[in-house]
Amino acid sequence: MKKISVLIPCFNETDNVIPISEAVVNEFSVHLPEYDYELVFIDNYSTDGTRQKLEQICSRNEKIKAIFNAKNFGQFNSPFYGICQTTGDCTISMCCDFQDPVNLIPRLVHEWEKGYKTLAAIKTQSEENKILRFLRSCYYKIIKKMSSVEQIEHFTGTGLYDKSFIDVLRRLDDPIPFMRGIVAELGFRRKDIPYMQAKRRAGNTHNNWYTLYDAAMLSFTSYTKVGLRLATFLGFIFAVLDMVFAIIYLVAKLIWWDRFPMGTAPLLIGMFFMGSIQLIFMGLLGEYVMSINTRMMNRPLVIEEKRINFMG
Repeated sequence: MKKISVLIPCFNETDNVIPISEAVVNEFSVHLPEYDYELVFIDNYSTDGTRQKLEQICSRNEKIKAIFNAKNFGQFNSPFYGICQTTGDCTISMCCDFQDPVNLIPRLVHEWEKGYKTLAAIKTQSEENKILRFLRSCYYKIIKKMSSVEQIEHFTGTGLYDKSFIDVLRRLDDPIPFMRGIVAELGFRRKDIPYMQAKRRAGNTHNNWYTLYDAAMLSFTSYTKVGLRLATFLGFIFAVLDMVFAIIYLVAKLIWWDRFPMGTAPLLIGMFFMGSIQLIFMGLLGEYVMSINTRMMNRPLVIEEKRINFMG
């Protein structure tokens, strides 16, 4: 009997962990009775009672497992680490808040049985804020044009991963793994599965503008060279333009010495414009350096405080 692992990362999801566990178990009972399963929660240092509820769930069903992180290790490390701890023939990763519908599980498994090693769940429709979705779409189109590696639009990491793919993940030595990029980069046979993202069932979202910016910058610094090269090109172009305008000003001043006041406005405008360009690219360069520095420190993805129902 093949074994399917389901990984659910969670952080302060006290209202969702019990309903999602019941829904997943029901999916296997009703639609996938021919498969064994394990349901793994990885808790990223919740403080709202989520851990107590996970302990209750695990005590009632030995196929439900839990990993408690010693602290919050971020939105990328915890799910990646959790995937690497699963033991099934494939692993399905999904959110705890029901935005990823549990009826995706049979669809993903049936496509996996056709030979696909990775299945990416794509949000073709969403009940999220329309402005936010528009900005996401713009970002994906920009990053796709700038990146040398394929970028999967509206893919958040939800999907199914064969154990052969997970074995590769375990060998990666990356302290800040960006799962959305890794899935496209490693080249396993993949199929995209469309679905509609629902609204969060309970609780408040943990995403904000900063976390979205963090994800965008990690993708940008991991999979593009355009930012640094753009700085070089623009620096050269502005240097040439600056020289041309300087010569024009000099010639104009020599010809119309008394009637052509230099003034300070052009100088101030030019100075502030060039200063703003420099600050933008200094910030961008800082993002690259910070990404390199984090990888060079090579710290562990996650430190566990406790695990439940894992054998051995």
